[in-house]
Amino acid sequence: MSDVVHDLREVRHARYAVAAVFAVHGAVTGSFATRVPWVQDHASLSAGQLGFALAFTAFGASCSMPLAGRISHRFGSRTALRGLIALWTLALILPSIAPNLYTLCLAMFVYGASAGMADVAMNALGVEVERLLDKSIMSGLHGMWSAGALIGSAAGTLAAHLGADARVHFALAAATLTLLGVLACRWVLDLQPAEDEEPPPRFALPPRSALLIGAVGFCAVFAEGASLDWSAVYLRDRLETSAGLAAACTTGFMLTMAVARLVGDAVVNRFGAVRTVRAGGALAVAGGLLIVLAGHPAVAMSGFALMGLGIAVVVPLCFAAAGHSGPNPSQAIAGVATITYTSGLIAPSLIGGVAQATNLMVSFILVTALSCGLAVFAGVLRSGERNRTQVTRPSTPVADPRP
Repeated sequence: MSDVVHDLREVRHARYAVAAVFAVHGAVTGSFATRVPWVQDHASLSAGQLGFALAFTAFGASCSMPLAGRISHRFGSRTALRGLIALWTLALILPSIAPNLYTLCLAMFVYGASAGMADVAMNALGVEVERLLDKSIMSGLHGMWSAGALIGSAAGTLAAHLGADARVHFALAAATLTLLGVLACRWVLDLQPAEDEEPPPRFALPPRSALLIGAVGFCAVFAEGASLDWSAVYLRDRLETSAGLAAACTTGFMLTMAVARLVGDAVVNRFGAVRTVRAGGALAVAGGLLIVLAGHPAVAMSGFALMGLGIAVVVPLCFAAAGHSGPNPSQAIAGVATITYTSGLIAPSLIGGVAQATNLMVSFILVTALSCGLAVFAGVLRSGERNRTQVTRPSTPVADPRP
């Protein structure tokens, strides 16, 4: 990107603006998740058909994420993010108007593709703001995503309780979130390519450094996906709890992750990314052991809470490390995002397959074993941490407005 001197106040405003974009992105996900049963009934799908259609979300995201860097290079970061976030919020409407399996698969592909491109663009801008401020902010940004997802989920739950048609719900939500997202983009950084800067390739394999960082993210997202989709089932089937208590366990897990992400930057700024992830890995392993050994619902719920606390900041730190690790942040972030999306796709089905062959306790032994990888491989985040203020692309200094 071209050399530009950014006012300190401008960078601070950009931080809040990109945080708002993260919240809008999360609100779309939360809104959709609550109305999946309606979408299933509207398209007359079996559970297996629904699972097949939902898989197209990750497929679309994986195919599209490498394009985000090219789009940002062509239009500039602000215009690119404004268009991509609007595409994502409006894509929320598509699943509700799909009348059958084939159209729903197409809708979920577009939904996932727009989600992935917006995800890469906003994370790349978040990394740039973090570099300019010279302190960790990525955990807080992802905490805003979690907060947005909770708000969208709460609104969707209310709509479902009132029996609202999801087509109306999604149309109103899409209109509101599009307006908020486009307005927030007014204050994000407008990074333009240098005149002699070559455009990134449309599709390219991620650098080796991104693959190693992505492996750490894979472990965290696997634990997250397994806990989100199977924590309630674990309490209901293995510990014979009520449906309400089982659902409360999942909600508690989500809240733990959201709170941990919102306060995680202070921890990262104090102890560094590597030590934070290693400590998080230890907490996640402790939580996994509590889940596996639990003979009482309270013990298992404590285990899931510890699991959420341990993995909460890992993915934000992986994106930050990828963005700081080389001259092409969007390409590296896209590589890490593709790996983590893949993990989120395979985790629920793999947990179910292992449980079918054995039982859920064995499934969460696998989750606990993968959580060990966070502590073991956290060192790969060190290069990105070291390069936060020493990136190889042209620097973009911050000008302090004070005389």
